[in-house]
Amino acid sequence: MPQAASPKPRARPAPKWRRRAEARPDEILDAALAEFTARGFEAARMEDVAKAAGISKAAIYLYFSSKAALLEALIEAKVGTLAQQMQSLALAGHADPLNAMRMIATMAAHRLSDINLLAVPRLVISISGRFPEIAEYYRTHVVEKARGALEALIDAAKDKGAIRAEVDTQAAARAFIGPILFEALWTHVLKGETALHDPQKLIQQQFDILLNGLEQRA
Repeated sequence: MPQAASPKPRARPAPKWRRRAEARPDEILDAALAEFTARGFEAARMEDVAKAAGISKAAIYLYFSSKAALLEALIEAKVGTLAQQMQSLALAGHADPLNAMRMIATMAAHRLSDINLLAVPRLVISISGRFPEIAEYYRTHVVEKARGALEALIDAAKDKGAIRAEVDTQAAARAFIGPILFEALWTHVLKGETALHDPQKLIQQQFDILLNGLEQRA
């Protein structure tokens, strides 16, 4: 009598969902921002961030060596990209610096309407006294890049005669940045009514005041 064939082993069903390795850093950063915002940077623990991201505590250290490194990566991902975009627009806009400045202002106003973007500088400001190295990282990787891009455009506009030669470049850059930052803080921190629903209208008014002033002239 022939021997019956052994039943073939059942194939293990493929998992319905598999985490993509390349997506993990983004997921960790999103989880970190939520934890840092809810608990505060000092109280938040790496294991809590790992749990929120769906990975083990050991696995999170494969991507980020410390909470400080995690916050620096958050700065780069959430705010550093804005500074890089400003640099790119400034480099491409020297032929028409005032138009490039309008493009930067409009882009910044749209980006700052996102409360998650503003959460990072708020966090850095809140811990800057206790973690000066984080404040220094933010200053060199975000603020100085953005300010340098604006100052280069202002100098280019002065060279072309579009802005008066006696205008102080650094003061003009601060006058440019201030209204947009105030609007974001007013809306997201102080919960005031927003003009960011219509960023273009806000920027048009800002440039009218910045370039033409408030004083009535004959």
